[in-house]
Formats: sequence, structure tokens, C-alpha cells
Amino acid sequence: MRIDPQKISRIKINSGVSLIELVVFIIVVSIASTGLFSVYTNSSFRSADPLIQARALELAQSRLDEILALKYDANTPTGGIPACGATGSGTNCNNTPDVDMNDVDDFHNIVDGPPGYTRTVSVVTANNQKQITVTVAAPANITITLAAFRANF
Repeated sequence: MRIDPQKISRIKINSGVSLIELVVFIIVVSIASTGLFSVYTNSSFRSADPLIQARALELAQSRLDEILALKYDANTPTGGIPACGATGSGTNCNNTPDVDMNDVDDFHNIVDGPPGYTRTVSVVTANNQKQITVTVAAPANITITLAAFRANF
């Protein structure tokens, strides 16, 4: 089997990349990388949002847990029995906030929170139930609202 020297020289001449092919490759790669970099930039701006949301949720949940652990009303005895306003209990519910912070009503319209966050509490009474709503306004226009009912039992 004999190899023709002209075929060998043609193979060597045709093995390589032309300047036009190289320029086209660079253009395609630059267009693709531009798209990838724009996605990366957008995701890096949003990377703090989950942390802000988690902190706002923790602030709302901690205040809601604190309120739900208290008595229904200032006139409710420890343990909740008999419930204030119940037939034969001898005590009426006053459903008004006071400064001692020992029952659910006392947290109505309380506003607090760490720097950058605003935590607002609302307590609405209807039909022997109190709806407690805790709203946390966080940076980046994030708002978390948690609500629970506390019954007079």
C-alpha cells in the first residue's frame, strides 16, 4: 500500500481554522455570554430577597406567638375558666387596651421593629373572638401579614 505525497500535502493544507471561522465563533460566544451575564446580574440583585422575607416572617411570627400566649381579656382569670362574659361568671369582658400588656387587647395599634422593618399589630373583636393581625413592612417593598383568631373559651 503506497501513499500518494500529493494527498498528504492537501490534507496538511486543509487542516486548520480560517480567520473567518474564528471571527464567527467569537461573535457567537459573545452573544451567548451576554445573555448569561444578564441572567447572572439579575439574580445577584435578587439574592438578598429571601433573607429579608425570612426575617420579616420571623418578626411577624414571634409577635403573633407572644400575643397568642396571653389571656383573652384583662378580666379573664388565669387558666381562662370561667371565661369573661360567660353566663354566671360574674365578670364582663372590657376589650380595651391598657398599658400592662397582659392580654390580647393591649397590643392593638402597637408599632415597633428593628431598623428597616416596621411591625404593626391590629386586634379586632367580634362575636367573642379576637382577630390578631401582625403586618411587617420590610425593605425592598416586601410585606408579610400573619393573622390568627383568639376565642373566649
